[in-house]
Amino acid sequence: MLIRLTGLVTVEHEGAAPQHLSGAQAQVAFARLVLERFAGTGRDALADTVWPDGLPDTWASALRSVVSRVRAFVAAPGQGPGATPLVSQGGRYVLRLPADAAVDVEVAASAVGEAGEAFGAGAYPVAQQLAAGAIANLRGSFLPDHDGEWACGVRDHVDELRICALETASLSASALGEEHHALRWAEEAVRRAPFRESAYRCRMAALAAAGNRAEALRCYQQLRQVLAEELGIDPGPESQDMYLSLLRSPAPAADAPLPAPGPAAVAVAVAGAAPAAGPAAGPAVPAVDPVLMGIFEPLPPGRWSRSGPPVRAA
Repeated sequence: MLIRLTGLVTVEHEGAAPQHLSGAQAQVAFARLVLERFAGTGRDALADTVWPDGLPDTWASALRSVVSRVRAFVAAPGQGPGATPLVSQGGRYVLRLPADAAVDVEVAASAVGEAGEAFGAGAYPVAQQLAAGAIANLRGSFLPDHDGEWACGVRDHVDELRICALETASLSASALGEEHHALRWAEEAVRRAPFRESAYRCRMAALAAAGNRAEALRCYQQLRQVLAEELGIDPGPESQDMYLSLLRSPAPAADAPLPAPGPAAVAVAVAGAAPAAGPAAGPAVPAVDPVLMGIFEPLPPGRWSRSGPPVRAA
């Protein structure tokens, strides 16, 4: 079973066409039940998630109707009567998924964490592959039609996860001399997070690796202007250090691109002094933030390994 919570909310059973779940209320209930399936979701918490602006007078019966929709949606093809993966226990709803069930955001979170570890170990091909897989699985937004506190919180974390994947993929590609891919991922990271310094540093690294030092320096000036005009702050120490490093390096000949940066050069884009204060500061290393991992229920040990069940791109 493959469950997608980003983009179209769907369930895919092997050998069957994908099933799409429509309706914002059913989608957000399903998403929370999936992400909290190991501990279960309290009835009141689920109701507050479905109706974030206030419960209707008949919310108890309305919630049962929403849960019934979810229960029918997750029922496996050919399942016998009375058998259901969604049960109520002690005031909590517990969703029992098959052991081989894959959830796109969980697989992506695990892949980004492993990609960060691989990058730190210098295994750039592995880091790039894992990060690229996470990007492919997070192309859509998480419940864009629902604005409740829980949904918005998870959406922010998923967006952060996507940016971490883009940065890791870009830096890994730069280290491998794949300038085109490095720049493409870095530019998407900047577009999605226009105040994030680490995204700009990825773009600077990709441009420098392609031999375009002048454009890399202009990228820093763009960052400086955006932060000054929008946030009233200067770039942090690590961004400044990278800019100064580019200034001090000899200018390449017009027809001689810079060599692909090795581990030390790429590290300038992500390491250095402590991150700058404020919303523009990005992660010090290209790995998923521990807070991000905390939004998902703990997975069984070793559940998602690099050779675990793949999640196909949408």
